[in-house]
Amino acid sequence: MGEEPDEPAVSPFRRRSFLASAALAAGAPAGVAGSAQAAGLPESGPLAAPGLGAVARLLAVPQEGRGVAWLRSALQVAVGLELATIPPYLCGLWSVKDRGSEVARLIQRIVGDEMYHLGIACNLLVAVGGRPQIKAAAPVFPGPLPGGVRAGVTVYLSGLTKPFVRDVMMAIEAPEESLVRSARPSPTVGEFYADVLKAFRVVQPELSVRGQLSQYVFSDDLYPVETLDDVESAIGIIREQGEGTSSSPSDSFEDDHPAHYYAFGEIYHGRELRETDDGWKYVGGPVPFPEVRPMARIPVGGWPHPPVHVGRLLFRFDATYSTVLDTLDAAWAGGGHRTLGAAIHAMRGLEDPAVELMETPLRYAPGTYGPQFRALRKLRRDS
Repeated sequence: MGEEPDEPAVSPFRRRSFLASAALAAGAPAGVAGSAQAAGLPESGPLAAPGLGAVARLLAVPQEGRGVAWLRSALQVAVGLELATIPPYLCGLWSVKDRGSEVARLIQRIVGDEMYHLGIACNLLVAVGGRPQIKAAAPVFPGPLPGGVRAGVTVYLSGLTKPFVRDVMMAIEAPEESLVRSARPSPTVGEFYADVLKAFRVVQPELSVRGQLSQYVFSDDLYPVETLDDVESAIGIIREQGEGTSSSPSDSFEDDHPAHYYAFGEIYHGRELRETDDGWKYVGGPVPFPEVRPMARIPVGGWPHPPVHVGRLLFRFDATYSTVLDTLDAAWAGGGHRTLGAAIHAMRGLEDPAVELMETPLRYAPGTYGPQFRALRKLRRDS
């Protein structure tokens, strides 16, 4: 955040291409997780809104039935998937006391990437005549990933701990091949995006740039999707950063940042990833686990009976979060890049109440409070 973007290269989607791998000795968690609420919502046509299990239903549609309406529905699920990663990662980031630490920098970069991925999904949806429904796709925590992908592990919100890194962060980003050990077979994020790309190639829909946004979004430059090559590059960006790819870590990208799964693996193992004679292992330089604010795991239904001052902080956070989501919706509904910039600015206002909550001890258990990331469905203008 705050770094000036490089000059764009010939392709607007020049980007990291460090592909994830299932070959690490550490392996990926067996199941993966995410948000509780269905991400898909009705578009203007007759296609029904997908709920939990939506990805499996979408992938069950025969190839000849995957037209523009199918793409719109699938891309709305993608919007929900990308949005679902941001709250748990932010909770982990905000809990780290030293924001200049290596761990904080790793997580901050990944949060920026996920915001960028969300922008890509929204632009892709607009390109095929859809309209992103971002606030309506906001997840409820704890719960599974939108669309029913990678069933088996629940994503929850808490401060940074090694179990949280392993069971939530690494689980969300786990490479595709390592998920075959899951007891309950379910579609993976990688399979989902691969099928979306295949549908684009088969349908070759007319792509409209009207309503797409250009903006520097935390970690990279967001550009309109104008051609099928742009679509391929855009989807490749999301997959190559650890959400379902299956190639070797030896395919490094130009800025030398590890894909998300491996960055979280370095935090979990406390060592950088290095190639050895026996394959890739976490045996490099130390990555010290930071001192953190002990935000407790938020229970189902949220914090029970919070004190008045905590309730006020929770509402302040959720009101700001809701404003962010409303403004994102407005940006892709014709508000343009200035409205997107306003949403990014509003997002920076989330940290202060979050940290104040994380420094307020619980009355009934060890640890502290933390933000619940609840989208308020109706906000008054003066709230």
